[in-house]
Amino acid sequence: MSRLTHSSPGFGLGLRPVHYDALLAERAPLDWLEIISENFMVDGGKPMLMLDRLRADYPMAMHGVGLSIGSDQALDADYLRQLKKLADRVDPLWISDHLCWTGVSGRNSHDLLPLPYTGECARLLVRKIGQVQNELGRRLVLENVSSYLAYEVSETTEWDFVRHVADESDCLLLVDVNNIYVSSVNHGFDPVAYLRALPPARVQQIHLAGHSTHDDHLVDTHDHPVCEEVWALYDIACAMFGEVATMIERDDHIPALPELLNELDRARRIAVRAGQAERAVA
Repeated sequence: MSRLTHSSPGFGLGLRPVHYDALLAERAPLDWLEIISENFMVDGGKPMLMLDRLRADYPMAMHGVGLSIGSDQALDADYLRQLKKLADRVDPLWISDHLCWTGVSGRNSHDLLPLPYTGECARLLVRKIGQVQNELGRRLVLENVSSYLAYEVSETTEWDFVRHVADESDCLLLVDVNNIYVSSVNHGFDPVAYLRALPPARVQQIHLAGHSTHDDHLVDTHDHPVCEEVWALYDIACAMFGEVATMIERDDHIPALPELLNELDRARRIAVRAGQAERAVA
């Protein structure tokens, strides 16, 4: 499998129905859009009609929430067939999902559940990532999830676990900076240490998002603007990883498109400044 390049990664937004009309009416200053794969793994209907129309103007990235690659049960063969069928239609820039599990014995929790950071779990992931990559014929891009509990059986840190799995499976990474920040507050670790441990050559994409505060912990809700602490962490990530495709996720309390575009402009400015600093040092 060839290495994906970061030559012109650009900036994108998640495609949401509330923005269909605005995106169709006028070409927005976006380099690509990210779709939730499961929303389009259907035959026909308005979602697919909108997707086909928008693909004429915007390259697409596919982002899934249902692969459940961290489950100890076999991969869903029907799900993989539908995912590949959608990929063949969309010709996405890349296909991503999450380093997590979502259910057991056919029961879906409808949540992205964290993994125990053990050698046994790592070997399971490496094997299943290989299966998915062989089925899709391309590298899979996997995202770190936010977490609110820790497993007593974990043998290492999350960041060392993620790096090991990525290296052993030869997959790529979607670094969710907000998820790192949320988990760092919830578990009391240094988010910069997390970023520093990740292999820059494997970072294909960055997610930015907002979260909610609940008493003494944070919850990744995607219903607020990106907070200042996450912007500061993104600045550090840009310095570490260079030019990486970046987007903002918003799934609730979704504002009008111009407001999200203004927020995305801040990400552009941070990335440009980091790139200028890197070139000056070089």
